[in-house]
Amino acid sequence: MLKPEFNLEKRGIGSITPAVATQHVNDMIAMPTPVRHNRLFKKQPAQQWIEDAKGRPIPKMLFDAFWFEGELCILFAENGVGKSLLAVQIANSISLGLPIAGFKFEAAKQPVLYYDFELSDKQFEGRYSIDYKNHYIFNKDLIRAEIDADSTDYKKQGFDTFEDYLNDELEKDIIETGIKIIIIDNITYLKTETEQAKDALPLMKGLIELKKKYKLSIMILAHTPKRDLSQPITRNHLQGSKHLSNLTDSIFTIGESQVDSKARYLKQIKSRSSEMLYDSNNVVECRLHQPYNFVLFEFMGFGTENEHLKVKVKADKSELEDNITQLLAAEPGITVYAIAKKLCTDESKFRSFTIKVARIVKNMDSNK
Repeated sequence: MLKPEFNLEKRGIGSITPAVATQHVNDMIAMPTPVRHNRLFKKQPAQQWIEDAKGRPIPKMLFDAFWFEGELCILFAENGVGKSLLAVQIANSISLGLPIAGFKFEAAKQPVLYYDFELSDKQFEGRYSIDYKNHYIFNKDLIRAEIDADSTDYKKQGFDTFEDYLNDELEKDIIETGIKIIIIDNITYLKTETEQAKDALPLMKGLIELKKKYKLSIMILAHTPKRDLSQPITRNHLQGSKHLSNLTDSIFTIGESQVDSKARYLKQIKSRSSEMLYDSNNVVECRLHQPYNFVLFEFMGFGTENEHLKVKVKADKSELEDNITQLLAAEPGITVYAIAKKLCTDESKFRSFTIKVARIVKNMDSNK
């Protein structure tokens, strides 16, 4: 209790009676401590995180071990090797609820929102038709979006940066459609200098926020600069590799085989949801194929990355090259398989030997 001689003026309360002052102080003491919301960090015992996680579903495969539900995934490759072809094939698979032959698919059938910043509608039509006739019929759950050229001025829309405008538009689409699977083709359009950290970070962080807020699964396509085709593909070949790879859950790449122009291989670069199943020693081998009106990646099997890399031609011909040259001269039109059959001395290595012969024959043809 406050005593009558308590100096109210010095306490800033004013000329009021001791009883009123006492009530005022008691009311202040009784007030609950304000609760701070929106703290940057959520803290709890490590075991509690595990208990909370037990109640959430285990992520399912959207495209084998390359892309799981809830992941922000990057697919990168050089121009012209088929990134968009594979991405549309994956999107089509998810919208139909059917796996791509040779690849696992565990998720439920669901709609996909595909942002295409590469092809015009006419180019897209040509790719999924036979000479612009007999078109492939896509499932209605595969939604394709293009940039409206008349609406790209972000400042007119009231935004400071294009990234802010983009993320706002993406969020509106997500809310309007309720779609959880997003594919962006490709990040190079959105940022011409993605290899610079200052440009990559705002864009990627915005996508991460959307992913967490709406429980999305996002795949982003990206280019890689020209590389030494005799060397394996690594994360360093991804533009802005250090910063982009740190922000993603999974990364995989498409390599173009130097043995066969139609052959491709898929290789994991990063995986958080599973072990690395498809590394340099176990790449997925595919072939570009158009059975009718849909250009696709056809699963062929597994192999090593080294089998598909460019062989550096030596100045002096090896004994094998001499033997191949003699066979080609003696039997014009002889096949690579037939040459390998004649020259291979170890049946257990016949497959790799055949690939080696194919490389040598290809180099001979290119040097004519």
